[in-house]
Amino acid sequence: MTNQRLVMTQNARSRISETLLFAGNFIRHPHMLGSIIPSSRFLVDRVLSGIDWEWARVIVEYGPGVGTFTREILHRMRGDARLIVIETNRHFVEFLTSSVPDRRLHVVLDSAANVGAVLKSMGVPPAQYIVSGIPLGSMPVPVRADIVERTRAALEPSGAFLVYQFTARVLPQLRQSFAYVHRSFERRNVPPAQLFECAGTSSG
Repeated sequence: MTNQRLVMTQNARSRISETLLFAGNFIRHPHMLGSIIPSSRFLVDRVLSGIDWEWARVIVEYGPGVGTFTREILHRMRGDARLIVIETNRHFVEFLTSSVPDRRLHVVLDSAANVGAVLKSMGVPPAQYIVSGIPLGSMPVPVRADIVERTRAALEPSGAFLVYQFTARVLPQLRQSFAYVHRSFERRNVPPAQLFECAGTSSG
């Protein structure tokens, strides 16, 4: 087997392993994941198109799962930037820690509700961007609202919260905390996704 075919075979096996890990955790904890399969390339590109990579020094990701967004963020971001991923699922934390060796990546076993404390404990300034695919719409309204407000507080004033969901249930909470909320759709994903780009501090 040639080196190229060996690499292709290893990559295919890796993708299968990631999909099985993701699907297995969805079956065990459906409330923690928005979909039974990882996000499509189309969705990843749409969400990350909202990031100014030259400006971004601190990026946070909620619920990285098997690292579909994580790897692409690392590929695009500056060499001196930092990516902090916050995950409540220990299996995903262990998978990312062992499979994504990058000094810029910091994998934290914690809740998105504790983002401010996580950044403070690491001595990291407020983030320029926070990316989230956690199923906010499946959470009780008070929990959802709390995470959104704590996210706003963990961003620098010019920062943005980039959210992808499969329902619009989080929209009222986003509008309560952010002055600007732009909603769009990515239909080339299974299931089709809704995207929300949020910035600015709401006065109401």
